Amino acid sequence: MKIEQTGLEGLVVITPPRFGDARGFFAETYSAAKLADHGIMTQFVQDNHSLSEDVGTVRGLHFQGPPHAQDKLVRCGRGCLFDVVVDIRKGSPTFGQWFGIELTFENGKQLLVPAGFAHGFVTRAPGTEIIYKCSDFYAPETEGAIIWNDPKIGIDWRLEDDPVLSGKDAVAGTLADLDSPFIYEAKP
Repeated sequence: MKIEQTGLEGLVVITPPRFGDARGFFAETYSAAKLADHGIMTQFVQDNHSLSEDVGTVRGLHFQGPPHAQDKLVRCGRGCLFDVVVDIRKGSPTFGQWFGIELTFENGKQLLVPAGFAHGFVTRAPGTEIIYKCSDFYAPETEGAIIWNDPKIGIDWRLEDDPVLSGKDAVAGTLADLDSPFIYEAKP
């Protein structure tokens, strides 16, 4: 597995190798042992699969706080999406900074999103599917969100039209209003 650092501590891009022939390809998309070889010790308990029919669908920026904070391993099953995370760990040297990457079925890239980051995406192709593993179960009482277009964060979503949003995402609060439940802990 190829592991790339992003500049935001703990956030990495993972590209599993694909082995192909005339029939197609095979890829091992998750291996706890191979990730552990790279110092990544996350264990996952839940898989989620989401379909967004329309181009320009924005979902996020979401997080789940303690005691049910989640690490996520995100990939695109079909189509194309621009995946975005924002560091919301109090005291982090990169607090409020964002990182984005295009995930497609073709490129096979995955994003490991640690707890302490808000996560969202915008679809770039119709019928886009996102598949992700979570390190804790869904706990709606710990959910939080930041408005997708928070000017203080300044994410360049590269939208050509108004986004397709859920009612909840359309009225989420700003980073400035968030009392983040996450505290940054520097790694030795």
